[in-house]
Amino acid sequence: MQLPLFFAIVLQFVDIMKIAINARFTGYQNGEGYARFTKGIFTQMVSDFGEDEYVFLFDRKHPEPFLHSLNASFLGKGPAARHPILWKYWYDVVLPRMVKKLNADCLFSPDGFCSLYCSVPQVLAIHDLAFLHYPQGISRFYQQYYSYFTPKFIAAAAQIVTVSEFSKEDIIRHYPEAKNKISVIYNAADQKFAPVDENEKQKCKERITEGKEFFLYAGSIHPRKNLVNLLKGFSWFKKRHQSNMKLILAGRMAWKNDSFTAQLATYKYRDDVILTGFIPDDELRLLMASAYALVYPSHWEGFGIPVLEAMQSGTPVIASNNSAIPEIADGGALLTEPGDAEGWGRGMGLIYKDETYRNTLIRNGQQRAAFFSWKNSAANLHEVMVKAVT
Repeated sequence: MQLPLFFAIVLQFVDIMKIAINARFTGYQNGEGYARFTKGIFTQMVSDFGEDEYVFLFDRKHPEPFLHSLNASFLGKGPAARHPILWKYWYDVVLPRMVKKLNADCLFSPDGFCSLYCSVPQVLAIHDLAFLHYPQGISRFYQQYYSYFTPKFIAAAAQIVTVSEFSKEDIIRHYPEAKNKISVIYNAADQKFAPVDENEKQKCKERITEGKEFFLYAGSIHPRKNLVNLLKGFSWFKKRHQSNMKLILAGRMAWKNDSFTAQLATYKYRDDVILTGFIPDDELRLLMASAYALVYPSHWEGFGIPVLEAMQSGTPVIASNNSAIPEIADGGALLTEPGDAEGWGRGMGLIYKDETYRNTLIRNGQQRAAFFSWKNSAANLHEVMVKAVT
């Protein structure tokens, strides 16, 4: 990436930076989007900007390092921040002390939270404002915490990054004070998400679905992901096509799932639905590359990483026509209104019946996926950090 002339000049006068990173989500087995973003972008940054020093901070004893480099270290100090009261204590008491002791130049926080009492410039990542647009997806206490503190976090941050132009515009619309300090840093997909040969696909299907083709949903299971409508759409598909196709739901059971659980318990095609629970990336990449199509009916996304992972894997995508997904897919997916259950069924049927269209989606998706890379995103984030400390 070619840096703008101004920043190229500034870099000549900036000493080697010591960058502290709030990495607490990378320590969770199911850290999902925040963990993917943090691991992906900083693995690349540590490699490409090796003159800087990186310290990854955790809210407990740090787990096995996700990268090994002479310029990267891992530190942990509790209490584990798993509740709003402990969030407040860890971010405003424990984290500032760790950063001060390190004599860090800046602090990066990838999870929408930052410290209100940190003495160094902070770069804050806000992936989306789902808590505003879909508050029923979280507890009232959590929603109130986000609503009260997000404007304070925005005020405290020296620079803000988000993961799509859609989210940038949404954040500015609700918090105009962010306008002059917000940048877009796209997600990317790990290179392990790639097409696999037919032999590997068949082995995967034999292991998971007794050799049957399957549609795949990847992500956590909670109301914002709109899985009740997906079940209804799958019913529409099964009734009209008399197919032995399976539906795999690959992700942890999160919260507020009473409606989904009740629907699934009496679901006519229950034997054709497979819940895997959380699965690690090494297994997910095989599922993604072996699926007949990814179905991603979410009500709201700041980016939608599974859409990109599927496109990169050579798997056609049916996804919601809302929030950031049209921007990310950009012609590489079949888009459907989230609330149109029959539309999800029709989309599955179209891909199932029209092999030419399915192959076109695969080709367009791979072309679109090539636009995103951690290398570019790491360079852009490094530039934002330079801006924060100068």
